[in-house]
Amino acid sequence: MSENDIEPGAQSLGPKLVQSGGFNQLYREGMALVEEVAGYLDGEGRAESKALGRDAALLYASQSMQLTTRLMQLASWLLLRRAVKEGEISMDDARNEDRRVELSAMAIADDTLDWQLLPARMRDMIERANALHKRILALDAMERDEQKRPTDNPVVNQLARLKDAFQR
Repeated sequence: MSENDIEPGAQSLGPKLVQSGGFNQLYREGMALVEEVAGYLDGEGRAESKALGRDAALLYASQSMQLTTRLMQLASWLLLRRAVKEGEISMDDARNEDRRVELSAMAIADDTLDWQLLPARMRDMIERANALHKRILALDAMERDEQKRPTDNPVVNQLARLKDAFQR
């Protein structure tokens, strides 16, 4: 859908979702995953990584760095939206901050990697982080769509009325 396809008076869902209970659930899930991953990597994951072979240890190290980076980006996005929801900052301020810490594109799964070498809990956390990332990217895209939406323009409205009149 392009900007031209948007009907006059149409409402964007992005800002409304941030104000909704759905956002609260997303926020809780995201922050809980951040805490879970931090605890795992600092404790059980560290012990599990020491028992891995060379190839698996390299895979574990690279995936843990990617996971940590992704989760910090997502946590930043969630914290900014919570601040908007609670009236601490404006949505414009949040968008300006977003430019500093941009959500990275989803990592493309490399079929050559042997994911089975990673501990099961690590694989599970990566999958959950990817799912969270997709949800946040979708919500972020809805917000950006709202930002790009043209404001009500009387000239555009008149042109649309003329077009309608001549198409009859």
